[in-house]
Amino acid sequence: MDNFFVLVVDDDKEIRDVIEIYLKNEGVTVLKAKDGMEALEIINDHPVHLIIMDVMMPRLDGIAATYKIREKKNIPILMLSAKSEDSDKILGLHMGADDYVTKPFNPMELVARVKSQLRRYVTLGTYEGIKKVVDLRGLTLDKAAKEVTVHGEPVKLTPIEYKIVELLMTNAGRVFSISEIYERVWKEPGYNAENTVAVHIRKIREKIEIDPKNPTYLKVVWGIGYKMEK
Repeated sequence: MDNFFVLVVDDDKEIRDVIEIYLKNEGVTVLKAKDGMEALEIINDHPVHLIIMDVMMPRLDGIAATYKIREKKNIPILMLSAKSEDSDKILGLHMGADDYVTKPFNPMELVARVKSQLRRYVTLGTYEGIKKVVDLRGLTLDKAAKEVTVHGEPVKLTPIEYKIVELLMTNAGRVFSISEIYERVWKEPGYNAENTVAVHIRKIREKIEIDPKNPTYLKVVWGIGYKMEK
């Protein structure tokens, strides 16, 4: 499930963290919000392919947040609540939820339901899929051919360099922290990864930028990480 972003919305930090652990093991990038208002802000700023939404939350509860999301987006929503009454399930589904899981839940069952909803979203929904060819002002990534070109000229990247470019170009505009890049590319915890990532970023810039010291594509966001400029 690489390249998918799942937003976990729950006012219980422990539940958010547990769900994140299981989903990250499946290659999913997890975004987290503690209430419906924060969830709406994240959806406006980040790509999100599925939402796990708690019902009972402060400021804006899950039912109201689902209703607002459904006004503009067709993202799969999996409702999560301690309540088990049929009336709550019916209300959540009526507001636009796609599935419903009752707390306490089996994390593996939750992961299975997430996978099912993502498959359905990709094959039957409005999701257009991860683009096979991404072009950013002359910098082109062909995922099928595993090839990167700059204004038509092939760029020779190592496998690790290619994975970094693929991650950033597929999610152009989104800032990735150094630890996120390391975890997604190397598939290991991103502890003390600053030097390793920085070296690869420098080498990538030398290959794709006209002036590596003044990059137009691969930008640093000081104190946060890196992004590929749209």
